[in-house]
Amino acid sequence: MDFLTLFGIYVAVVLTCIALVCKYSGHQQTPLGLLLNKFTGIVSPWIPQCIQSFCYRFMHRLFHQRNNLFLFLHLLLEVVVYGEFSYEVFGFCLDMGTSSISLCIPYVLLAVKSYLFYLCCSRDPGTLTKANHTAQLKVYQYDEKLFHQGVRCSTCQLLKPARSKHCRVCNRCVQRFDHHCVWVNNCIGAQNTRFFLLYLLSVCAMAADVAVLTADMLLKAVLQTGLLHAHYIDEQGEQQLAGPIFIIQHLFLTFPRIVFMLGFLVFVFFLLAGYFMFHMYLALINQTSNEWFKGKGPNCQHCHPYSAHNCRTSYNPFRGFYYRGILKNLGEIFWPLCPAQKKEN
Repeated sequence: MDFLTLFGIYVAVVLTCIALVCKYSGHQQTPLGLLLNKFTGIVSPWIPQCIQSFCYRFMHRLFHQRNNLFLFLHLLLEVVVYGEFSYEVFGFCLDMGTSSISLCIPYVLLAVKSYLFYLCCSRDPGTLTKANHTAQLKVYQYDEKLFHQGVRCSTCQLLKPARSKHCRVCNRCVQRFDHHCVWVNNCIGAQNTRFFLLYLLSVCAMAADVAVLTADMLLKAVLQTGLLHAHYIDEQGEQQLAGPIFIIQHLFLTFPRIVFMLGFLVFVFFLLAGYFMFHMYLALINQTSNEWFKGKGPNCQHCHPYSAHNCRTSYNPFRGFYYRGILKNLGEIFWPLCPAQKKEN
């Protein structure tokens, strides 16, 4: 099996995993989760208890407590990509006639992204405290489906404003809670959602720009070396015209690090572009990912077929109870509502 086939299998497996995560992200049980639980049940009797305890503590620390591991991983990947781009691609592009302005754009995007990344990591997402929670109770109405009046947070012991949620990773209640992002080691809430959206957009732009410059360099290398019109001798000793597969394999052998970097950038771009479009969709309809996941089912968690309690029929899972129009929805992201600016319905 040649190298190109192995790389194709790798890409197919990665894309399949992403598709499964996207499809079953709102389900309590996923095929991967069920398979992992079954595998764990089979092998756990053969694993010493001390190793099991260590793995449990490590995974709990990694995914259920705030830590800087993913921050360092984020920075490491960035250093590797820009190191390779600066060490090899930049020089090749200059030799092939790419303008200096085009080659400087990735570094400008890197500076912008780094500033937005810092804001996402450092800005308070909208933590509820004893000093501000009374005022925050007046910002949003309760939809009586996902958010009910008079509910108290069992951890913070504060009345929960509509659209707030307690983050068990950060151990705090957050206004207009969206999700906890491990890559910025912070919650995404009312006060930093705008920075998070701009951060995702800047990463997509950065990955796309570096990928385009890299692909342009490889294309020019193919054209300058005449590979499109080259011939080779196959295993039967016959002369064959170099096709796309031969050219790709030649690029793998000639520029292995550059080709791997390009594949990684394309993968990151499509992954984050989809994630950005999903969050932009939520922003346009004035929903959070927390509300979207909770409202995906045909019935909400508070509806019971044999009880007298029914959710309000005005709730629209495609627009949301808090929909105010596209412009006002976007304005609410970039200029979060204050207690004096009570939401209009």
